[in-house]
Amino acid sequence: MAPPRNAADLRSSNRPDRDRSPEIDPDVTGEELDKVTRAQLRILDSRNNEWVSKHLVMAGRLIDFVPELAFEHALAASRRGGRLACVREAVAMTAYAAGKYGEALRELRTFRRISGSNVHLPLMADCERGLGRPDRAIDLIKSEDAETLDTAGKVELAIVESGARGDLGDLDAALSALEIPQLDLNRAFSFSPRLFRAYGMVLRAADRKDEAKVWERQALVAEEALGVDEGIDQIIIDLGDDEEIPLESPRVRVADVMDPAVEPVKNDDAALAAAELTSADAQAGEADETNVDDAESSYFESDDAESDEDSTDEAESDEDSTDEFGAGEESGNDSDSER
Repeated sequence: MAPPRNAADLRSSNRPDRDRSPEIDPDVTGEELDKVTRAQLRILDSRNNEWVSKHLVMAGRLIDFVPELAFEHALAASRRGGRLACVREAVAMTAYAAGKYGEALRELRTFRRISGSNVHLPLMADCERGLGRPDRAIDLIKSEDAETLDTAGKVELAIVESGARGDLGDLDAALSALEIPQLDLNRAFSFSPRLFRAYGMVLRAADRKDEAKVWERQALVAEEALGVDEGIDQIIIDLGDDEEIPLESPRVRVADVMDPAVEPVKNDDAALAAAELTSADAQAGEADETNVDDAESSYFESDDAESDEDSTDEAESDEDSTDEFGAGEESGNDSDSER
């Protein structure tokens, strides 16, 4: 059954041959967004600001449950806010969650160009895997841009690299990619449960099941020690073993191992000011948005020529990425599951 459409959406883009924007829940106000995102959206006039804000909230609300519909909401936001990094990021994240790796990669490249941030480099490499191009994923992981990431980002890159090596059938290299200083049974950071599970998964693939059980058990211990707030890089010393914790744990896919990166909430005035655009940019942006509102989602193309090829290659590549290490299985139904 087709999702309900927004009856209030009367834009000229709603011709019979174009889908209308999805319905917004009545309780959504747009104020649910974090301060940095709201600061970026101030460039828009009040009508477009409200439109984009509400669709971004809906995208975030649905991404873990109905990623395809979340993607439609992000696209709706992009029709009026497609020049903003936070909007392009939302399109990328929802496309990734919906398994649209070509579109996700294109939008991630555009986000990087607009924002100057490499924070989503692991996700970009993962999209290359999803498109059946592990070699290109490894090239991206070994690029100079990777050196700009923080420790958590580099751990995520190691997890993706391990998957890419596994895609190429090299289990020894897949294990080696994860054998980094942060792979420590006795210390837990926010990324440790994902790292431990990824290592356990590769050990199982290499038929080293007893060793895999140790890391799978320790992933559960680390999760319990860290608690529910994984946004803080806590260090837990001497985690130890807990024989009461069951050995069984879900198979790890790409989404189990790598949380989608999001812009952190910043409360200081300097950070908020940095998120806002200049008045000259605002005038140019409003002029652009007049036409963007009526454009189809394919209007937004990356400056990178190869990005536009990715979407057309995606359908052909998905069939090649469904093995145990493949990215293609991870986010069709659950954006929180990793490869």
